[in-house]
Amino acid sequence: QARVERMEQFQKEKEELDKGCRECKRKLAECQKKMKELEVAEPESGKGELEKLQAEAQQLKNEEKSWENKLEELRKKEKNMPWNVDTLSKDGFSKSVFNVKPEEKEETEEQKEKKHKTFVERYEKQIKHFGMLRRWDDSQKYLSDNPHLVCEETANYLVIWCIDLEVEEKHALMEQVAHQTIVMQFILELAKSLKVDPRACFRQFFTKIKTADQQYLEGFTEELEAFKERVRGRARARLEKALREYEEEERQKRLGPGGLDPVDVYDSLPAELQKCFDVKDVQMLQDTISKMDPTEAKYHMQRCIDSGLWVPNAKGGDGAEKGAGEAVYEEIQKENGAED
Repeated sequence: QARVERMEQFQKEKEELDKGCRECKRKLAECQKKMKELEVAEPESGKGELEKLQAEAQQLKNEEKSWENKLEELRKKEKNMPWNVDTLSKDGFSKSVFNVKPEEKEETEEQKEKKHKTFVERYEKQIKHFGMLRRWDDSQKYLSDNPHLVCEETANYLVIWCIDLEVEEKHALMEQVAHQTIVMQFILELAKSLKVDPRACFRQFFTKIKTADQQYLEGFTEELEAFKERVRGRARARLEKALREYEEEERQKRLGPGGLDPVDVYDSLPAELQKCFDVKDVQMLQDTISKMDPTEAKYHMQRCIDSGLWVPNAKGGDGAEKGAGEAVYEEIQKENGAED
């Protein structure tokens, strides 16, 4: 009885470690996929988010290593267990499940960019044709006729195209191209898992998807929906960035001689001063200024001058010494005194 309980406990521990390791690998693969999409779609503006994903990926790699160390310890423990009917009748760990593919030498960003540019210049028309296909059989036949399209460069181009279409508000077309993007990404993922050239296994992808492997089909649909949501997010971020750049450009055009924005300055004025500028009444402005606290009046008039909201008459050089706002304030006070 005790032996049976120990074996059950051992089996339970093995299953939990197996599940934990697979889940960690899944999260890492998902994180790396997001990083790749971000690097392709928003290489500059997405740096902040990319750094967060890189930190998350590093943490997941550490967790993955921890899981694999625990699995290795359990394997050693299993080897040292005494033989009996339970240990002889059950499969041990399949090491191939956890074998990590040796890391290949990565290309530099410059090499990747050059390779992508050359590929797109040569095959853009064919990539777009593939992006517009709807039927599984048509996609398989087109890739059979053009196997050079089964590569990272095609997937990267399709990702960018999806974001461009969403920005242009061509939502239905984006969803169509998104479908083909995930087709290509699934083929590339299958090639990685089988450790073969993608061109050698794309037919296997179509066989699995067309024979309605339910789990595989559900995984495809879930990834497609998640990808479309990411595309919408990237499109929104791009539009927001463009809007911010436009607003900043317009603000720079508005800046007055002192480098202040007249819109910001106007919004900061007391209501009674705003009214003077609304009706463009100089006499009202003079009357309002004369009733204000001198320090506050000089402060606001200086900001009005620096923003170009108010252009004082150039009468001598004393304004330059005292400060234009102070000079205007005193000039207004003199004019009001003369009228009195």
